[in-house]
Amino acid sequence: MAGDTADNNRELLATRIGFLLVSAGCAIGLGNIWRFPFIAGKYGGGAFVVVYLAFLLILGLPILIMEFATGRAGRQNIAGSMRKLEPKGKRWHLFGYIAIIGNVVLLMFYTTVAGWGLAYFYYMVKGSFIYLEPSEIGIFFDLFMGRTMEMITWMALVVGLGAFICSVGLQKGVERTGKVMMSGLFFILIILVIRSVTLPGAAEGISFYLDPDFSSLSWKGIYAAMTQAFFTLSVGVGGMTIFGSYINKDHSLTGESLKITFLDTSIALMAGLMIFPACSAFGVDVGSGPGLLFVTLPNVFNQMPAGILWGTLFFLFLAFASMSTVMGISENVIAFSIDEWGWDRKKASLLTGASIFILSIPCCLGFGPLSWFQPFGEGTSILDLEDFIFTNNILPIGALTLVLFCSYSFGWGWNNFIQETDSGKGVKFPTQARPYIKYILPLIIVFILVRGWIGTLS
Repeated sequence: MAGDTADNNRELLATRIGFLLVSAGCAIGLGNIWRFPFIAGKYGGGAFVVVYLAFLLILGLPILIMEFATGRAGRQNIAGSMRKLEPKGKRWHLFGYIAIIGNVVLLMFYTTVAGWGLAYFYYMVKGSFIYLEPSEIGIFFDLFMGRTMEMITWMALVVGLGAFICSVGLQKGVERTGKVMMSGLFFILIILVIRSVTLPGAAEGISFYLDPDFSSLSWKGIYAAMTQAFFTLSVGVGGMTIFGSYINKDHSLTGESLKITFLDTSIALMAGLMIFPACSAFGVDVGSGPGLLFVTLPNVFNQMPAGILWGTLFFLFLAFASMSTVMGISENVIAFSIDEWGWDRKKASLLTGASIFILSIPCCLGFGPLSWFQPFGEGTSILDLEDFIFTNNILPIGALTLVLFCSYSFGWGWNNFIQETDSGKGVKFPTQARPYIKYILPLIIVFILVRGWIGTLS
């Protein structure tokens, strides 16, 4: 993948491993580290994991391939690529603008939560949790959430880091940093897994996680596995389309997508293998919800020998995971500005970073001065509203749009999609899956969309 430009003077990533790691980093985030272990613990452990993996292959993987194919064929952001590939007179590219808005909405709340991770890394290094009782750690988190200016400061640091890395350049900034963060992320996680599984009392947690008991799996658990498989790769809003536009045609996209899915899933599975045994060893409920990362796990680290070391490593790992997502999504928005408006990279990075910072402030205020605004009832916040707009609306609508665009002749079309996907050496797309892709996959996505609305509003 050597070379600096594509056929239309577009930058390319310098190496294949850079593409794989940066793309995986965009997908890997808090959903892998917090949501996956939490819902796996809630819905049956090992049985949930098996169903999740099956849905990942039949639901998440095809849409990931479609994003890459659209980007590599169009050599633009998602709007520009659809405009280039759509039949004459069609307006598929209008969805691309909605997708970019979706990326902005995601950054409006994700940067705040990523800031929590950076803050807790700082507090863990500082030793702020050493002498706190379990109830006091919960109070610490509540007090932290109420310090609005501090939250804004950590959010600003996240936004600034993401914009700065992108401003340095695709190869020297995004690719190089992505390689370092992802390598560090895997290294730290392996160390944490080894420590966790060797704790006294860890065996029960390992058994629950790795020994499937399908009698404990409910229909709610199956639906949860379906939605986790759908959302974990963050496909549908062009985050992967942009990285598809940065690669050449040496390798088939099915093979590349399988590797990225494997990396993403490995992180989620290893996160569970770290969290389940540790919680089991200290008698802590892994299904403790949003407080798992910021209340439950600090309590676990407090009880471990050399707890500051393990806690510091964990929150450094969390910072790498969340920052890799922020960097990837920021690159998507910045590339859109470069493609559509002709801005240079530094101008696009500066203005995008400034805009995201301003737009992210309401999420921080939602836990303080604007805490009275509870859009979905008591205990909800602006973060929940922004998450609902992105996760329950723009993401599934985007995925449905991509499936229709790549499958039907009134869009880009199946034959064009297959030709692009299969270009290069490697695994080819199973063409016998065409009826499933055209007729069944859209219905599954519509089901997820409607079910998400019902679940939230009820």
